[in-house]
Amino acid sequence: MFFIVSKVLAFITQPLAWVALLLLLGLLVQRWRRRAGLRLIWLGLAVLLLQGWEPLPDALIRRLEARYPALEDAPDAQRYAGVVVLGGALEPSRIWEGHRGQPALNDAAERMTAALPLLQRHPHLQLLFTGGQGELQGRGWSEAERAKLFYASQGAPMARIQLESASRNTHENALLSATLPGIDKTRPWLLVTSAWHMPRAMATFEKAGWNVTAYPVDFRTGETTPWTNYSLGGGGRWQLALREYLGLLAYRLSGKL
Repeated sequence: MFFIVSKVLAFITQPLAWVALLLLLGLLVQRWRRRAGLRLIWLGLAVLLLQGWEPLPDALIRRLEARYPALEDAPDAQRYAGVVVLGGALEPSRIWEGHRGQPALNDAAERMTAALPLLQRHPHLQLLFTGGQGELQGRGWSEAERAKLFYASQGAPMARIQLESASRNTHENALLSATLPGIDKTRPWLLVTSAWHMPRAMATFEKAGWNVTAYPVDFRTGETTPWTNYSLGGGGRWQLALREYLGLLAYRLSGKL
């Protein structure tokens, strides 16, 4: 049930969905109350224009990313058992299957690539990738199966890689990864995920008893955003920020944090 609710929240955090709803309501309402209908239509257009001003969503994302600074390398690497990599950086299975398993990464690709130099520099580290079917009607290869293909294509040491393929969200990532053979969550681990997702990921893993250190990647903001930055594609930045803040709230209300 929680998984389904999370997917509904993912839909309602899309600003374009708000625009479409306001325009539709405006068209329907103006049949009976013309002035109220026009106000809704103008409000929808205002939301459409406002979502393109990037400093606003960037301020929300920057606040999340500021919680855990970037690291150049694993601090005191010898004490870590390995690296836990959260899913979310791979395109859907249908794309991989349609192109004979050729790796297809999305805009969070750093989640996948950041661990590779760590494995090269520190031969004792394990890599634990966690991710199953994150889509509501997920079919085909699990994200873990796609991750295996990706790491093999990069020449990664597959004998040091473990895959968890049943989890569907961050909460399940933390719980199910701990059940894999040979995994001791009380030992120090590096946790790799997007910087804007790291506050929720760290809190979730710590709640589940993991001894983790944040290794954030995939930063989306710098120290500032020019006030002149504008793009109608900025709706994606709003969706990312709103989804993550709502996710934090939902996890807290459900006792997962």
